[in-house]
Amino acid sequence: MIRLDPGRPDVAEIRRAAEVIRAGGLVAFPTETVYGLGADGLSASAVGRIFAAKGRPQDNPLILHVATPEDAHRVVLGVPPLAQALMERFWPGPLTLVLPKRPEVPDEVSAGLATVGVRMPDNTIALTLIAESGVPVAAPSANVSGRPSPTSADHVIADLAGKIEMVLDGGPTTVGVESTVLDMTSSPPKVLRPGGVTVEELEQVLGDVAVASADFVAMGPVGPVPSPGMKYTHYAPKTPVVLVEGEMGAVANRILREVQARHAAGERAGVMCSRETEALYAGHADVVRVAGSRQDLSTVAAALFATLRLFDTDGVDVVFAEGFDQAGLGFAIMNRLRRASGGRIIHAHVESDVDVI
Repeated sequence: MIRLDPGRPDVAEIRRAAEVIRAGGLVAFPTETVYGLGADGLSASAVGRIFAAKGRPQDNPLILHVATPEDAHRVVLGVPPLAQALMERFWPGPLTLVLPKRPEVPDEVSAGLATVGVRMPDNTIALTLIAESGVPVAAPSANVSGRPSPTSADHVIADLAGKIEMVLDGGPTTVGVESTVLDMTSSPPKVLRPGGVTVEELEQVLGDVAVASADFVAMGPVGPVPSPGMKYTHYAPKTPVVLVEGEMGAVANRILREVQARHAAGERAGVMCSRETEALYAGHADVVRVAGSRQDLSTVAAALFATLRLFDTDGVDVVFAEGFDQAGLGFAIMNRLRRASGGRIIHAHVESDVDVI
């Protein structure tokens, strides 16, 4: 692992990593969202190594990362005016645009589809690595497929040690959830995966924005999908997660009832909550971990995956996770929690879940 100063990284070390990518190897590197597992995005064999290292299904496409907006033209057939407007507003940043791909892009990247996702990350180390590599870099999250995404180099090493050539450590990521994936081939453009750019922010540029169904499907649609994160259980720790949604008072009461039931069955229960509700669970749950504040959902997004991973070290049998309001960044947070739960979702109701606190 190579530790770098995020503000002034050692370019010589990044050039070493770029040489690994050009030689067909794998390099984990920080972005503003999560750590990515990078390979030469124009090499089918290098991309194949990503799938092998992660244990990732072949029908789950990858995103290509570029160093400048102009570099997107190397991998897509054209950039329509709306896509150009989005690049000017949100790049570099956590927005992936799905556009028709050029024939040079291997089918392994796009899961055989005629489209590909492309983005420009907002991270100096990432942009330097891509530029020094001289190729678009295919980079899903640098974790074992299905596990919580890595937001630190330590998470990468815990999942992929011995499977990849190099890890660039740029410290913890800042956004904490993956990029928003927006399909620019549909009208109006459709959000396929919510992320660091909110639907509300996209509407300011585009006006109408469609959103793909957020309903959890255990195995997702049949066949390839145009975006990562639309199939399978994702973002899940080894400890089972139960998501509890609803009005906040009803949620807290229902979680406390569920904790009591687990204790009666001889099990240990953890709770993932907000700073505002932490005190409600003290003395009841075996482990209480705060993901962040409801008053600033960026704190929840930044800590979400790291918090989920910590429960695997706590010796609990189950984690009950509070739901969050779905406005703004909450939409992406809830998308990740629903996927992490694998469909284990409880809808708390005010009428029936008010008898514990």
